[in-house]
Amino acid sequence: MIQKTALIIRHVPYEGVAAYREPIEAAGYHVDRIDVSDPVFATLDLTQHDLLIMMGGPMGVYETEAHPWIAIQIERLAQRLEADRPTLGVCLGAQMIAAAMGATVYPGPAKEVGFHPVRVHDHALTSPLRHVVDVPVLHWHGDTFTLPEGVELLASSHVYEHQAFRRGSNILALQFHAEMGLDPRFNDWIEQWPGCIVEAGQDEASMRAAHDRLGPAAVAAGQAMIAEWLEGLD
Repeated sequence: MIQKTALIIRHVPYEGVAAYREPIEAAGYHVDRIDVSDPVFATLDLTQHDLLIMMGGPMGVYETEAHPWIAIQIERLAQRLEADRPTLGVCLGAQMIAAAMGATVYPGPAKEVGFHPVRVHDHALTSPLRHVVDVPVLHWHGDTFTLPEGVELLASSHVYEHQAFRRGSNILALQFHAEMGLDPRFNDWIEQWPGCIVEAGQDEASMRAAHDRLGPAAVAAGQAMIAEWLEGLD
């Protein structure tokens, strides 16, 4: 029996798959990972793995001059999406999916940083996002995107309308970070981006306290969401 394969694309070392690894492995996938800084990434065929997971990062999708790999990734991601191969994007990864579908990614008017729930739309209450209803999850971004054609908007927040969308059963884009809540790399996020915390009206002590208090429930909800999504793949 051939084992299913999953590939995680990591844009920076401190933004990994975190708690999503458990449901992915439980669904029977052998998980590989590649960093965009790896020379192999420039020639990598993104259609080959059974599942592709793209995580977050501090760069913007539009910063192609500073990060030449972005254009490469979007071009090859578009090929994967055209083939409707199972793909999950988180934060920057979600913005990559939007861009590969022809949407515009741009700096938003505010930083969305901290733990708060998303509003799952009524038509999506039977989707895998039902698991995050009323659950405060981590947000950490300042960019947003226009909604691509042919997708279903699943969730919004009080800061940004476009928090999650899907196309059919196989393509899922999540702006928020329900994979984070038990991962010690959260401390790296705080150390890397203290300005984002201040700009969002937060402080480091309250962020750490919220992480300790709300993180376990966020992770449990996020893992249940991803497990159900994986079960429903075509």
